[in-house]
Amino acid sequence: MKAVILVGGLGTRLRPLTCNTPKPMIPIANRPFIEYMLHRLRDQGITEVVLAVQYLAERFRAALGDGSRLGIKLHISEEPEALGTAGAIKYVEHLLDSTTFVFNGDVLTDLNLIEMLAFHRSKGSKTTIALTPVEDPTQFGLVDTDRDQRILRFTEKPRPEEITTNLINAGTYIIEPEVLRYVPPRQFFMFERGLFPVLLQTGDPMYGYPSRAYWTDIGRPHNYIEVNHDILIGKASYPFPGTETQNRVWLGENVEIADDVQIVPPVVIGNNVRIERRASIIGPTVIGDNCTIGTEATLEGAVLWNDNQIAEKAVLRSCVVGAGNQIGVGTQVVGGAIVSDGCTIGADNRLDKQIRIWPNTTLGDQSITF
Repeated sequence: MKAVILVGGLGTRLRPLTCNTPKPMIPIANRPFIEYMLHRLRDQGITEVVLAVQYLAERFRAALGDGSRLGIKLHISEEPEALGTAGAIKYVEHLLDSTTFVFNGDVLTDLNLIEMLAFHRSKGSKTTIALTPVEDPTQFGLVDTDRDQRILRFTEKPRPEEITTNLINAGTYIIEPEVLRYVPPRQFFMFERGLFPVLLQTGDPMYGYPSRAYWTDIGRPHNYIEVNHDILIGKASYPFPGTETQNRVWLGENVEIADDVQIVPPVVIGNNVRIERRASIIGPTVIGDNCTIGTEATLEGAVLWNDNQIAEKAVLRSCVVGAGNQIGVGTQVVGGAIVSDGCTIGADNRLDKQIRIWPNTTLGDQSITF
């Protein structure tokens, strides 16, 4: 069984975290998301995967190679220009010779692919779309089906009065290669506004597969923080590195923790981390590799990438700190704030209200206090 993962987007909604790191490669609970996806596909019987890439393609090649390290055969296909979701599949059509899964590269789900494939085959479907219920469908694409789950219509980002169902397109598809005959070659063409409406017109069998499996789009900052929290509290299944030393506290190698540090689970701590005296680490919190947490610093609901230096009495709460930053004495990073990569934040700043600090920024002491 083959699959294509669409990873060509620029990750605009998640910037500045994606300025240096492609969105599918951002770490979730200290593990690159794309590695989790590939392992999950392998474990459900998919042996060959095509990554449809455009942005920062070299990062995928350097990290993943031919996939042998992950136990899967991997092709990395770089588009010469943005071709859209369906256009990207058309571009790699020569690699697809049978039923194929297609995944959006920014969706985390524990959907049972084996069951979805059985549904697809039992219906004689040419295209099957995974559906998931949401509380507010207005930001998504609604999918209406009949009693047999055959798709009747699509409504993109409906107004409240247009809502007829809470089931949305969950970004996982199964396609038969013959439907790609409707996709023009080397042109920008989308599934949602291009191929799927065409299939409705032609009458090719297209079904929706409803599921209550865990599902989230990691491409928004608040969702990115939330999915890390969900994984740590056990709401979503997601293996991550480290050894569980007590109830839902995972430690990497060569970790130094002072005797009087307070740790409230769930917490994931990477390799070569040092946590100094009287610090408080309150879960759900993720600390990446090679980080130092200073004396009396407090981390609560924070997500830290690798190589960060957090000074004494700093407070990081419900925030994301990218890679290679220095956070000054007494500085607070709270309220959904994001600090990207390579930043130096001086003492006694307060970064709040979802502020975003771009790569290599230097802020002096008390530069932002709100």
